[in-house]
Amino acid sequence: MAAPIPTDPLTRPEDFPAAFIAAWETRRGDAIAALFTEDADFVNVTGLWWHGRAAIAKPHEYALKSFFSETTLRAGRTETRHLGPDVAVVRCRLTLAGQTAPDGSTAGDRQTILTAVLQRGPDGWLAVSTQNTDVVPGKETHLNAGTLTAVDYRQR
Repeated sequence: MAAPIPTDPLTRPEDFPAAFIAAWETRRGDAIAALFTEDADFVNVTGLWWHGRAAIAKPHEYALKSFFSETTLRAGRTETRHLGPDVAVVRCRLTLAGQTAPDGSTAGDRQTILTAVLQRGPDGWLAVSTQNTDVVPGKETHLNAGTLTAVDYRQR
């Protein structure tokens, strides 16, 4: 039986990463989308840009039922910056473990930085804009030389 969708409103923006992880663990896209305003947007690690709760829920539903079905998320370094009494930016380093590779094997762990702009409203703190960025240790940028590859230009 799937875990229920978290329904308690976030009382602090700092609670967003834990709520995101709890929603992830339900394996339901609507649980992820419930953390967002109706008109929110989400940019994923490959640059796909979804607008609105339904558009955020749909790809998460698919991924959580397929290649992310056995994954766990773990929060690491988290920082919150209040931009006013009702707006905050939360950044959290997440570690994803257990992703299924296209060949059916289990992929290695990945780290991302989830950045969320949150706004306090009558339903508590909800994300209005979120971006998830893959962390590629030791690299400076990406290079497109037929395929996109993380590279480092620094002299060693």
